[in-house]
Amino acid sequence: QVQLVESGGGLVQAGGSLRLSCTASERTFSRYAMGWLRQAPGKEREFVAAISWSGGGTSYAKSVKGRFTISRDSTKNTVYLQMNNLKPEDTAASYCAANTTLTGSWQGSDYWGQGTQVTVSS
Repeated sequence: QVQLVESGGGLVQAGGSLRLSCTASERTFSRYAMGWLRQAPGKEREFVAAISWSGGGTSYAKSVKGRFTISRDSTKNTVYLQMNNLKPEDTAASYCAANTTLTGSWQGSDYWGQGTQVTVSS
């Protein structure tokens, strides 16, 4: 079974940091673009960040640019999201996803993790 498993969520005060990790169960995911999306209570799931299969290209939502950094280690089949200067509005369930291209439709990704909760207190 192909799986994406997230970890690293938690409770943090505003201004703090968290690092999310997503590990793929299959080596073939090293050739997929990987991304992070999040969903806050009562809101639609939104794109956060993505990275190309090679790691040479990245994309960020305007709301997180300059605060979040996405990276990947293909040898470990793992993608990371370093989140700095967290704000209460960052509170959401965060999901890892895989896509065929960096600029594709992340909302329509076929592969998803189970999610990890990020809660930022004011």
